[in-house]
Amino acid sequence: MNFEDKILVTGAKGLVGSALVEHMRNEGYTNIIELGREDCDLVDSVATRKYFEAQRPDYVFHAAARVYGIMGNMKNKALSFYDNVMINTNVVDAANRVGVKKITVMGTGAVYPYPSPGLPLQENMIFFGEPHAAENSYAHAKRAMLAMLRAYEESYGLEWAYVVSCNLFGPRDKFDVEFGHVVPSLIKKFYDAKRAGGKVVVWGDGSAQRDFMYVKDTARVGLEIMKNINGPTNIGSGTVYRIRDIVEMIAEISNMTDQVVWDAEKPNGQDYRAYDLSKINSIGFNCQYSIRQGLEETWAWYSAQAARAQQ
Repeated sequence: MNFEDKILVTGAKGLVGSALVEHMRNEGYTNIIELGREDCDLVDSVATRKYFEAQRPDYVFHAAARVYGIMGNMKNKALSFYDNVMINTNVVDAANRVGVKKITVMGTGAVYPYPSPGLPLQENMIFFGEPHAAENSYAHAKRAMLAMLRAYEESYGLEWAYVVSCNLFGPRDKFDVEFGHVVPSLIKKFYDAKRAGGKVVVWGDGSAQRDFMYVKDTARVGLEIMKNINGPTNIGSGTVYRIRDIVEMIAEISNMTDQVVWDAEKPNGQDYRAYDLSKINSIGFNCQYSIRQGLEETWAWYSAQAARAQQ
């Protein structure tokens, strides 16, 4: 990749896409196309093809998706499957048609089978069994994209990388208590409870364990994968935290310790998920942000956004 190459980022206003744009600009890339939902409906194959033909990018980062947390995935299975299959299919096909040099796409750790066929999870295990029932529609849509990339490589020589992500968080996430991912939904819960002077009700019992990564590190590793790695590639911090650990950190950051109530009737999700990071370790990647630093920055960002919205 050269600094003047035309790089298209789908989902450029979202969590990962916006962080990628910011990071690449800071690194000196000068020809970045930010594709948001208002620019093109990626569910529409004709519109997507026309957009790519007009832009003709050299490289594509595909971060657009219909994304929910665990409850959102459970309640919107059909919509999640349809929209994500259409978005991914249209973007990969359009990128290939205009002759991109490489496409790097965002997958998800939800693609792995449950129960885990082995730990830590290795990229060759993705199709070893069914994904967790709570996220199976979203996971199958993302699996379909991986299968498509393999087919397009065999048929057309398309070069690609597929990022299998751990739990990501940061600014411009979906801060939705019911449908958001764990960290943004927790931050909104703590913020709202702090303003209202109430308790924070947290789903599950806090025992589920996950690898979390701050999105600024996600952008850093995403660029390195585009430049240096092909195929499915796990990303993560390499440290697994209990959800309870994350809750306690946010409670401290928000000065809301001793205000947490656990709702054990709500789902925990998969009990343990850790990833083999051999691929990103092979290129010397290490996170620059601790989880605590990332949570502090995300809390500050959301608090500022929420305060502005209330003015």
